[in-house]
Amino acid sequence: MQRKDFPGEQFFVVFVIKPEDYACGGSVPSSVHGNVNRTWNLQRTKNLQVTIVPSIKKSVYVQAMFFSFLSFLSFYLGSVVVAFVHYIRVRRKAVAGRLSPEDGSGILTSSHPITASTPEGSSYGAIDESSSSGGRQMSSPERGPRAGSDTDSSVEEESDFDTMPEIESDKNVIRTKVFLYLSDLSRKDRRIVSKKYKIYFWNIITIAVFYALPVIQLVITYQTVVNVTGNQDICYYNFLCAHPLGVLSAFNNVLSNVGHMLLGFLFLLIVLRRDILHRRAMEMKDIYTLDYGIPKHFGLFYAMGIALMMEGVLSACYHVCPNYSNFQFDTSFMYMIAGLCMLKLYQTRHPDINASAYSAYASFAVVICLAVLGVVFGKNDMWFCVIFSMIHVLASLALSTQIYYMGRFKMDLGIFRRAAMVLYTDCIQQCSRPMYMDRMVLLIVGNLVNWSFAIFGLLYRPRDFASYILGIFICNLLLYLAFYIIMKLRSSEKLLPIPLFCIMATAVVWAAALYFFFQNLSSWEETPAESREKNRPCILLGFFDDHDVWHFLSAAALFFSFLVLLTLDDDLDTVRRDKIPVF
Repeated sequence: MQRKDFPGEQFFVVFVIKPEDYACGGSVPSSVHGNVNRTWNLQRTKNLQVTIVPSIKKSVYVQAMFFSFLSFLSFYLGSVVVAFVHYIRVRRKAVAGRLSPEDGSGILTSSHPITASTPEGSSYGAIDESSSSGGRQMSSPERGPRAGSDTDSSVEEESDFDTMPEIESDKNVIRTKVFLYLSDLSRKDRRIVSKKYKIYFWNIITIAVFYALPVIQLVITYQTVVNVTGNQDICYYNFLCAHPLGVLSAFNNVLSNVGHMLLGFLFLLIVLRRDILHRRAMEMKDIYTLDYGIPKHFGLFYAMGIALMMEGVLSACYHVCPNYSNFQFDTSFMYMIAGLCMLKLYQTRHPDINASAYSAYASFAVVICLAVLGVVFGKNDMWFCVIFSMIHVLASLALSTQIYYMGRFKMDLGIFRRAAMVLYTDCIQQCSRPMYMDRMVLLIVGNLVNWSFAIFGLLYRPRDFASYILGIFICNLLLYLAFYIIMKLRSSEKLLPIPLFCIMATAVVWAAALYFFFQNLSSWEETPAESREKNRPCILLGFFDDHDVWHFLSAAALFFSFLVLLTLDDDLDTVRRDKIPVF
């Protein structure tokens, strides 16, 4: 209760006796079974004790807000220190005449494999024939796509007969090679591909605005109903650590989400700095930027930063009035974060064939639609669990087919006939070794994991359907990340100190965050009375509870996770693209 609601500093305490035990966690009401309500015949005595304690002082609010902001502003300070150290290293190497390729300072000279007259766009993913090695013939600048032209990865030339270079330029021929290299999948015009990935950024901003505005309006309505009616069974707070401020009943649960917004913005600044340095290097015709290392496309990174900020906004909205119906708001952008991370990992070595922003966001829309249906039907209706499990298994198989065949397997009505023919010829008629063994191992393990989730959903029908879907996304992301790192080390690539530190920090912070996440302080899966039995006092500064600490740590863990993806392949900046394997 807040003093402003009682100007006369007087109020009444009214106790309402429930006619059934069900509201307090008892058996199902007898009236549901059509029997006579026998609760009235029971002789019961209840002893109640009301204790009124003063709320915390304003100084505690100020101290908590300073702690929240300063904790995450320290990440800004750390980033500035790292950037300054990197700048000093660059200057020293420049003075010594040993410029590092990742510094973006190398100037194109006549000694480099591509001539100075090479157009910027046509040199993307192309190495001069005179410098190709190991029998792998790369596309020369004359055969590459013209700068600024919206062309496909395959290049067609009018000729009376087919020559070997023309066959090699066909994308379907290239993608069927047993050993693929990054130069094979980075043949499209750089500017066209960059614009394709920038659409991820602009689209997620539009989605965020249209998704967040109705959510904010809804939770404000919930909070108004709670304040006007005084019914505290609508929202499942941790009442032993719920500190009101203004119209908010649990300001501490809202404030603790500030980390997602601050660290999401910091990640955007880090990506912007890398983007500016990359564009400067491209303007200077830096050979290492043009033809060495992983092609730099930052659109997905920008989208990830926006998604992290929106996760903070929507999590704060959910904690305005936490209940079963609102929980989908807390998880929607978590689906998108996990999906964008997987897309970014795949884009790293498959820049030309990654999914477009439109198809990716359409898939996320389908997932969120299924999550909403799961909230409505998932708890009690078996038919929904069956349909969802079928969609899950079929989607896993379809995605596995696309990944294995590098997008060359057409998705149309004839897919089942072609799949049956492939199974018959490769598995029954002659049991041959898979052409792409590494990909096959990943996809078999991935399908087993997803089928296990589908069977679990059928057998147990989890009540928290939103978390069930989120678990599917997180397990697939972890599986793919583990596969990527293992294959990277298998390919004799190395982890630099910064990504190695980020990986270790990610693991440690996620472990600590999950510890606090599983400290159940309330549960909308139970009755309000049962949920209050799980409430616990504050543990941090007399203001934040365990779930608030989860918010702090999960924001830091997501930030470090993003840095892992951003810096994981920095060691390849000095490696030519025709020597970087695709996996």
